Amino acid sequence: MKTRITELFGIKHPIIQGGMHFVGLAELAAAVSNAGGLGIITALTQRTPDDLSREIEKARKLTDKPIGVNLTFLPVVNAPDYPGYVKAIIDGGVKAVETAGNNPGKWVDMLKAADVKVIHKCTTIRHSLKAQALGVDALSVDGFECGGHPGEDDIPNFILLARAEEELKVPFVASGGMADGRSLVAALALGAEGMNMGTRFIATKEAPVHENVKQAILAASETDTRLVMRPLRNTERVLRNAAVDRLLEKEKALGANIKFEDIAAEVAGVYPRIMQNGEMDAGAWSCGMVAGLINDIPTCQELIDRIMVQANDLINKRLAGFANS
Repeated sequence: MKTRITELFGIKHPIIQGGMHFVGLAELAAAVSNAGGLGIITALTQRTPDDLSREIEKARKLTDKPIGVNLTFLPVVNAPDYPGYVKAIIDGGVKAVETAGNNPGKWVDMLKAADVKVIHKCTTIRHSLKAQALGVDALSVDGFECGGHPGEDDIPNFILLARAEEELKVPFVASGGMADGRSLVAALALGAEGMNMGTRFIATKEAPVHENVKQAILAASETDTRLVMRPLRNTERVLRNAAVDRLLEKEKALGANIKFEDIAAEVAGVYPRIMQNGEMDAGAWSCGMVAGLINDIPTCQELIDRIMVQANDLINKRLAGFANS
């Protein structure tokens, strides 16, 4: 299946593994890339640029296919060493970067000068248009269904993708609610050139997370996520657990007076405890509503192969049958 996304990133299938904290490590990125998608290493999971360089090198030993790096620009007082991370990406020969969070403009020119393709994640059309004007090569359009940060406008993908098709000139992929061949065909019909999956890739054999995390996703339905940190305008979709229930009670009790410090115990520094140690009630962790569509733990190769088989069957049989009847 050729699209502008497969051509842009030199991949076989229009499927991208999104950057995920303490999930996007070399093992998963390489497995996705070996299966024909674009695997992504999450830069800020690595404590230093040198650590990122080593993780890129590790991925290089596991695959000779294209890999990417996610670089999220956080609104924090003590910013990470972004110049160092960008240098590690360029020096590591990485040719695809998924940017997210704050405006990536400061870094786009530097990355593009090194022949790195930039795909920026956005949750609204206005931000997508701004990123397009900055010169990014592609966009990941993130609907309200997504795990992680869906923005504050709550636009689901049926509307958001169609609006993106109307407004954007650069290619874009659908992100949020993507799980299978049906997702891919629906995204293509709405104007996307591929799809980005996060939660679905956590529930794969190669995902370097504790088995408890994978089993929690399998046990969850589409109604088991919650939105937290909305009063702080830093909304995150997470899987419900005891810590999330405590967090929501604090938000309800404190209302507009809530500060980050009030919920730090539930959100700060919890990912290693959850993803690596399997402490499922340690805090809030990102998970999409797509958990309701996840019922097994395949290898990345098995997952991507069956996505493409299902997508091709839908296009060439079911939908073609409607057109020819």
